[in-house]
Amino acid sequence: MIRLARRTLPLLAAGLAAPAFAQTYPDRPITLVVPFLAGGSTDIAARILAERMSVKLGPQARIVVENRAGAGGSVGSEWVRHRPADGYTLLLASASALGTNPAALPQQTPYDPVEDFTQIAVIGGGPMVMVVPAASPFRSAKELLEAVKAAPGKYTWATSGAGGIGHLTGEAIKSAYGGLRAEHVPYRGGSAVMEALAKGEVDYSLEVLASTAPHIRDGLSRGLAVSSLRRHKLFPEIPTLDEIGLTGFDITTWNILVAPRGLPAALAEQLAQAAGAVLAEPAAAERMTAAGVDPAAPGTPAGSRAFLVAEVAKFKGIVEKAGIRLGR
Repeated sequence: MIRLARRTLPLLAAGLAAPAFAQTYPDRPITLVVPFLAGGSTDIAARILAERMSVKLGPQARIVVENRAGAGGSVGSEWVRHRPADGYTLLLASASALGTNPAALPQQTPYDPVEDFTQIAVIGGGPMVMVVPAASPFRSAKELLEAVKAAPGKYTWATSGAGGIGHLTGEAIKSAYGGLRAEHVPYRGGSAVMEALAKGEVDYSLEVLASTAPHIRDGLSRGLAVSSLRRHKLFPEIPTLDEIGLTGFDITTWNILVAPRGLPAALAEQLAQAAGAVLAEPAAAERMTAAGVDPAAPGTPAGSRAFLVAEVAKFKGIVEKAGIRLGR
């Protein structure tokens, strides 16, 4: 007779019970936490998910969005980390909350972005955009970068926060272009960045597409390049950084649906399938794209975990190469 260690028995019991548990799930409202203020791209994507996933999970399902903002997404993420892993508290995290914050601000990020959560599904993302004021003399990303190279320390660039996705993208560009020097000016949010840019307070910025799109359309700012490998369909005239000589440059922001660590595999799969069904809906995909979140292809919890592991490693690599020391 094989004897099982005492601590193994509960794990086996949990595994055997998971399918039955999944059959009755959900029997009460699910809270989907957004670690930012209402109105941003992550919040809009969460509300689309909440609305459509409720339908996919069954007639009794109801998902309620709750905003818990602060510290670039870390406050809401930390709160979710301490909830029960029962499928009734979920987090729509961003690249800052689970990527750049842990990489650049480790002492201010009290959780492990991978191990402290159960990854469910990558929801979508989008490129960063290199933008300049409408009155800027620079008509291309190459012109701007060459000017920065020729006058180290002269030019200023803005992002929506130190250690955020824009900051790390900008540092990666400076490193890739031969070690450029320019003064980083952090602001509190994308709207403040774009306002400063329109006023000519800074020379350029790296900001998410959702923040830059209205200003580019209105002629207040000019987009010079996107940080993805492919041009974006909203602005097909804006080239990629890869095209202007930064071969293989590919940094995008993203949203990923996660739960507290220990979510039963059956529930993670059930939620992943519901999220994937929403992403496959043309109407939902169109609404997300309009909010600045390009829907991802439906995926699996395992694939989502692999994606997050790779992204965290990429951001940590940028921090180390650029020698960023924030809050250490």
